[in-house]
Amino acid sequence: MKRLVQPEWLDALPPADPRARRSRRDLRRINWWMRNHIILARVLENNLSATPKQIVELGAGDGNFLLRVAQRLSPRWPDVQTTLLDLQNNISAETLVSFAKLHWRAEAVVADAFNWSPADVKPVVVANLFLHHFEDAPLSALLHKISQSTNLFVAVEPHRFTQPSLVGQLLWLIGCNDVTRHDAVVSIRAGFAGPEISALWPDKENWRLTERRAGLFSHLFIACRRE
Repeated sequence: MKRLVQPEWLDALPPADPRARRSRRDLRRINWWMRNHIILARVLENNLSATPKQIVELGAGDGNFLLRVAQRLSPRWPDVQTTLLDLQNNISAETLVSFAKLHWRAEAVVADAFNWSPADVKPVVVANLFLHHFEDAPLSALLHKISQSTNLFVAVEPHRFTQPSLVGQLLWLIGCNDVTRHDAVVSIRAGFAGPEISALWPDKENWRLTERRAGLFSHLFIACRRE
C-alpha cells in the first residue's frame, strides 16, 4: 500500500474549538499507549554521550509529548533548553511551568518548520507524528533543511499497514472523538514502512541512518551525522 497524504481534521480546526481540545486530549492518551516518548528518550540516550544544550521539537502541538520525554531524561540531563515549534500556539503556561520544575527551559515558538533556523549552536531536532503530514517532495525539502540544522535528528511516525480503519474502530471503543478517529486512519495511510524516509534524506554518505518499525504502531527514523 502506497503512502496517501490527506488533510487531517485537527489541523483545520481552531485551537479553541471543543472538538479540537478533546482530540488533543485523545492524542495524549494515544501517545502514551504507543510509548513514543519512551522510544524517543531511549534513542536520545543511546546516541548522545553528553547532555544536549538544546532540543527542538518540530510540530510540538501542546508540548505534552516532549514534556514526557523530559520527565524521563531530566534526572540525568539537567538544564536543557527546549524549543517547542508549531504553527499554532497550543502550549499552556502550565506546561511551561512543568518543564521548569524539571529544570528544563522551554520556549514556545509559533513558526513554520520550513522557515525556522537555529540561532547559533546546532540543536538536537526531534519530531513526533509530524513528517507524515507531507508529500514526498515537500518532505524531501524539509529533511534537507533539517540536515543543515542539526547533527542528530529523530522522528517517530505512524507505521503504515493495511486496514487502518480497524484502528479507528478501536479508538471508538476507548472513547476517542470523531476527529481523533478520522485523523488516526489518515495518519496511518500517510505513515511509513521500510526505508522510505531514508530514501529522501540528503547526503547519505556523511550520515548514519537507521529506520525501522518500533513497537506495534510506530515507525522510527534516526539520522546521526558521522564524526
